[in-house]
Formats: sequence, structure tokens, C-alpha cells
Amino acid sequence: MKTAGSKPAFRRIALIGKFQSAEVAESLHALAGFLAEQGCEVMVEQETASSIGATSRAAGYAEIGAGADLAIVVGGDGTMLAAARNLVRYRVPVVGINQGRLGFMTDIALHDMRKSIGAILAGQYSMEERSLIDAELTRDGKVLLKTLALNDAVVNKGAEGRLIEFEIHIDGQYVYTQRSDGVIVSTPTGSTAYALSAQGPILHPSLPAFALVPLYPHTLSARPVSISDRSVIEIVLLHAVDARAHFDGQALADLVEGDRLKLRRSKDAIRFVHPPGYSYFVMLREKLRWSESIDKAQPAG
Repeated sequence: MKTAGSKPAFRRIALIGKFQSAEVAESLHALAGFLAEQGCEVMVEQETASSIGATSRAAGYAEIGAGADLAIVVGGDGTMLAAARNLVRYRVPVVGINQGRLGFMTDIALHDMRKSIGAILAGQYSMEERSLIDAELTRDGKVLLKTLALNDAVVNKGAEGRLIEFEIHIDGQYVYTQRSDGVIVSTPTGSTAYALSAQGPILHPSLPAFALVPLYPHTLSARPVSISDRSVIEIVLLHAVDARAHFDGQALADLVEGDRLKLRRSKDAIRFVHPPGYSYFVMLREKLRWSESIDKAQPAG
């Protein structure tokens, strides 16, 4: 908590939460009151405000980007992804309070909310930058879509359920042709998301790397590959009855044969604020249940 007469390290704070959740609404109202007590100016993202009936000033992402010193996200990793994608261009730091499931990016537990946010306001925090992917989809030389991804860009089969065929080029050099359900191109942040479930490697956030993770390839020799994030990756769709591209599971586009998806590291980065005592490896150990005893892991029977 801040001491009497001291100024909070972040004075203007935006609150962002998952819509239509009574638990999140209760947490956001409590957090808004706590921040006001600490001498902070509070604004609530406008869709969040309308959903929870917030009494604090409602603000759009552009206003938050122009005026907020910090954004606090209450929810799960999906809520954090959406907030980060909207705020990255403004370089507003974000911190997450987990009311989702695993919460790899929302690292403050709900029961520690006041203590951890109070410590951050007192200047006890660490900050790290996380890389994003710039994605550009072209068809017949025309740009169809430009978007960002904090976790991953995915090319995969659509509703037809048939294998797709595509080429991958890195820095203009042909790498391979693959028949599979698709491929995931993951940032270090996304390496603990969809890519992890597809047996991809965990990349520490400080690594300047991308992971290319095949989805059920037609050949057993296809394996995940980690490459420099200075590389430019191009995926060319050769054959597909139905195929799609997804970005953080939110933006998507239907693909046709000949489409080209170019991926590179974004010039922008999102800044994550962590409370005192945060450790990436402690987080992994807790979320992935590393070192859990066999007796504890097995259900009683």
C-alpha cells in the first residue's frame, strides 16, 4: 500500500474485464473503489463499463491509450489477449488479475488482488516486453488482411476436415512442403497456449524466437522448429478444400489456394507489469503442475 502523502507509481488506471460475468463485475467494482482510495484516477473500458454498470468514467481504447498510465485486466488469458491487441500501439503497460482458468498472462491471483496491486502502486513491480507477430494476408498480389497476434498465427483446415497442403518459406528460402491439419507460428508468449497442446516447445519470454509447430502432419518426420524472430515467414497455401487463418483465436480469414500469409515480428511490443516475487518458472511450475508428487496427482480410489 502507498504511504501517507506518497503518490502512486501509476496514477491514471484503466480497468478492463470480461463481459457478462458477475464475478468479474464484483471484482472490478471492488478494485475501482480500492484504486480511488489509493489516490488513482480510474477509467473503465466502455464495453466493460456498460456490462457491469460501472460508476467510474467510461473510456474507449483510444482514450485509454492516450491517457492511462496502466491497464488492469480482470479475467483470463483471452481477456488479456484482447486488451493487449488493442493497447499495444499506445504502449500502455498491462497487468492481469486471473479470474479465468490457467492464467499464463494474468498472474495475480484474485485473493491477492489488493496486496499485489497495492505493491505495484507503491513502485514494487517488474516490467517486461513481449513480442507480437505482424501478419499480412495477400491474394493475387492484393492485401486482404493486416493484423497482430500476441500468441500465435495459425493456418489450419476448416469445417471440411480434410488435410491441407502448403509451403513454408523463411527469409525467401524454401523450407518444406507439408500436408497436415495446419501449422502454428507461435511467439514465446503463445508457446504455452495452442502450440503447447500441439507438442511445441516452451520458449522463455526473453528469447528472440518463433516456434513453427505442425498440426498432425502426414509424415512422422515433421517436427516443431524454433527460428529467429528476425526472420520473415511466408506460408503459401497450395491445396485445400477448406482452410482458414486464425490470429490469437480472435481474428480469422477464409483462405483459398494461392493465398500467401507473411509473418514477421512487430515493431511494437506489449509491456507486462508483474507484482513483487513474480517468477516465470514458478508460474510454469504452478500452472503445469511440475514437480507434483505422484500420490498428490493421482485421484483417491
